[in-house]
Parts: sequence; C-alpha cells; structure tokens
Amino acid sequence: MYSAMNAPWANVPPPPGTTGQYGFPQNPPAYHPVQVRQAFNPPPLHYIPMVQQQQFPPPPPPKLAEAPAQRKKIDWPQPVRNYVQRSFEPQNLLDDVLRADMEVKLKATITRASDNNTLETIDWDNLPLPQHMIRAERAQAAIPWQQQSVDLHMGGNGQINTRDVNMKKRKSQEIGGDEDSNSTLPWRTTNTRNALEDRITFDKRQQPFHDDAHKGTSKSQKNLEKRQKRFDGGYKSTYKPSPSPEPTSGPVVGTCQVLEKQYFRLTSAPNPSQVRPEPILRQTLDLLKKKWKKEGNYGYICDQFKSMRQDLTVQRIKNEFTVTVYEIHARIALEKGDLGEYNQCQTQLRALYAQKLGGNPVEFKAYRILYFIHTSNRTALNDVLADLTTAEKEEKAIKHALDVRSALALGNYHRFFRLYLDTPNMGAYLMDMFVVRERLAALSNICRAYKPDVKLRFITEELGFESDGDAAQFIFDYKGQHLLEEKEDGLRFISGKAGQIFEAAKKQAFGKIDIKGQI
Repeated sequence: MYSAMNAPWANVPPPPGTTGQYGFPQNPPAYHPVQVRQAFNPPPLHYIPMVQQQQFPPPPPPKLAEAPAQRKKIDWPQPVRNYVQRSFEPQNLLDDVLRADMEVKLKATITRASDNNTLETIDWDNLPLPQHMIRAERAQAAIPWQQQSVDLHMGGNGQINTRDVNMKKRKSQEIGGDEDSNSTLPWRTTNTRNALEDRITFDKRQQPFHDDAHKGTSKSQKNLEKRQKRFDGGYKSTYKPSPSPEPTSGPVVGTCQVLEKQYFRLTSAPNPSQVRPEPILRQTLDLLKKKWKKEGNYGYICDQFKSMRQDLTVQRIKNEFTVTVYEIHARIALEKGDLGEYNQCQTQLRALYAQKLGGNPVEFKAYRILYFIHTSNRTALNDVLADLTTAEKEEKAIKHALDVRSALALGNYHRFFRLYLDTPNMGAYLMDMFVVRERLAALSNICRAYKPDVKLRFITEELGFESDGDAAQFIFDYKGQHLLEEKEDGLRFISGKAGQIFEAAKKQAFGKIDIKGQI
C-alpha cells in the first residue's frame, strides 16, 4: 500500500503559524463539545420555578330577570261590558274614527279606571263613547290653533303685517314649496303611539313649510307661524276657512244635479255638492241603459256605474233601487267578461239580498255557483250549497248550475255540453270562461277511448260546437292540422295520434286560473 508518508509532498514544510503542537493544522471542530459523564446515574433535573398566578374567584352567575308580576284577573262589572259592546255597535260607529283608534282609546279609559279603582263608581251608561271622545279631542285641539293663527295674522293690533306676508311669499317661491319632513306637529310630541297623526291627512296646502327665517325664533313661535301659513290658505292676505267639509256622523245628503259624473276614488270626506241624490241617480240609470243599448261603450258605462255605486254608498242608500244598480252592472260585466267588476257587484249583492230588499237572488245564486266552478274554489262552492234551501234547489237556474257541478264531478262530458247548450239567463257567459278547458279534457278522453279515428261530426256534437268548422278550428288552434284527414265517409279526426297533444294542453289549461279577470 502506498503510504501517505512516502508522498513527494510529505517533506514540504507547512506555512509558518499553521502547525499545532503535533504538527497538524488546526481547523475548527465539526462538533459541539459535550461534558464527559462520570457516572451512570441520570443527571439531576433542574426545574425552572413557575410564578404562581393569583387565583381570582369565579364571577357570580348572572341574575335571571325577574318574571313580571302577573296581573291578577279582573272580573269586569256588567256596566263596563255593556259600554264596550255599545262602543262597537254599527249604529254608533263614526266614519272619521278608525276602529284601531277606538280600541286604543277604549283600552286607555278602562285601564285608567281600573288603576284608580273607579270601575264601580263611573256612570258607564252615560259616559261618552271612545269615538265621541276622540272627535271631541280633535275639535278642542283645533280651537286654539285657529284663534292664535288669526291673532298672529292680524299682527296683534288689528292690522295685517303686509311686509311679513310679502317676505314669506318670496321665501315660498325661493324654496319651491318644499316640505320640512323633520318638523314636529304639536300632537306628535305628546302622543307616543302616533295614532292621531295616522288619522289626519294633509294636502299640499296644509303641510308645514321649511323656512330658514325660523332659525332665530323659538319653537313655539315657529309653530305659530306654520299654523298661520296653514290656516291662511298659503300666505294669502285675507283669512279664508278650509273648503273641505267638516266630517259628520250621519250619511251625506247629495245636492248635485248632474246626471253623468266621472268616477274618482275618494281620498277625503265626500262633498255633498258633488254627490247625486237618489232621484238624480234614477234618471242617470235610465240614461245609461239607453246609451248601453245604443252605443255599447263598456269603458264609459263601467265608469258611470262605479260612480253611481259610490254615490249610493256615501249616502248609505240601501233599497230596491240599489239592488237594481248592482244587478245591471253585474250583468254588463258578465257580458264583457270583466270578472273583477262582476265579483265586486256579486259580493255586495249577497249582503243586500240578506236584507230582503228585493231583486233576483235566485238568478245570481246560480251565477255564484258557476263562478266558483270556474275558479275551482271548492270551499266557497260548498258554503253556497249549504246555504241553499229546498225550494231554491228546485228553481230552474239553480238546478241547472247544480247539474253542471254534478256532471263535472262525475266526468260526464256528454251531459255537461248538453247543459252548456241550454243555459238559462246569462249563465252561458260564465260557462264560456271554463268551457275551453272542459273541451280539452273531454277530447283527451276521446283520444284514449276511440282509436284509430272518429268522424269530425262526432267531435262537433259531443263537445257542443255550433258547426264542423268550429270544431276543426279548435283542433287547428292546438297545432292539430295533421290530425284531420279526408276519407270516403267525410272528414275524420285521427284520435290515435292526438293523445299526447291534447293531454298536455289539458294540463296547461287546468294549471292556471285567472280569478280576477279584470279588463
């Protein structure tokens, strides 16, 4: 073996300063020095002392909210019960006081009496009803406003302050009539339930204004100036009262002599000068019947009849003439397929018939049954059937409507279309609204029962068409042109290939019903 000592470079002396004690170069060690163990016992463990944290007592559990003390049950005296019942009787209700406001006032009155232990001492028989209390509070609140606005308008010395009025006029033009939505009305600061402010309606002339000139004045002074603007009719130099009529407890008595009047939805108390009395309404009805026969303008006739119904309602006229107006309007709406207006008339007629005011209740009960068949309202239909008397079931119109219901329930389309061709009164207009879907259902059954084809004349007779052309057009409307073939014995309908087409059309027809149907 070749020895490293015999290498030719072995005798080469190393550079000075690089040799150690034994002549080897000193390089840094490639390990960490470790102390040599002197025994086999494990070294003692040294624990670092831990600072013991201070133990705090656990927080006390939160106290449960105390259950509110249950209010003991009060045995209300009979006079209090009579007072509550008398408050909600129809003859004691007021049109300008809402039921919700009455309930709030009634609850406050009884609660105050209960807290003061005066339930037995108050004369409940002579105590004003809550609706009368509310009306009295409104009238009392309006008196000081009117007086203060007049005093302020006169400048306190009997003279009108024209300079302030002119300045306010200029200011109103500058701000463009903007309203101050943040201004607080006097009663809103006292009534936290906001019941009174919800009942009061302001028009543009009565709403408060926002004026930068009020920044340096007090709150009461600003309120006074706003009242002046409201009562003075929008910065006018002379005082004029509000043209809107004061609400009354009784019905309105109309004084209008115009026969034709356009219908407008009421947003305030009705003005007697714009309401026609019953004699004028009778003349209007005669005029409208002549115009309907002559012109047939349904848009105009419907608007005039709605105006007549409104005048009857605000005057609380409920007699045989009222029934006649609603019946004629319902028939015209049926003729034009306006189910929205017909349904409104039908609902009012049901209430009028209950008061035994005359009219044709049998005819319209039959219409009502057909209407619920069209809308598929089984619950309402069962209610109508339950209200029928034995004598009413024998009437021709009602018996026909019941037979229609029975035929559809049994799936007897042959009998259904025989009844369709022999409908009394104006029931055919109602049956026209659901006869298409019943034809689709019957045709779907024919396609399953008759194969491979049937005569088109058979379809015409079974489904109540007036002619073969109408039956063919019905099939064409559902993309069935290829289902009609001309053969030796005449035109035939290929029923064996039409099953899927009319089954899908039937499902779509029964899937959606337009209940409102308003034009």
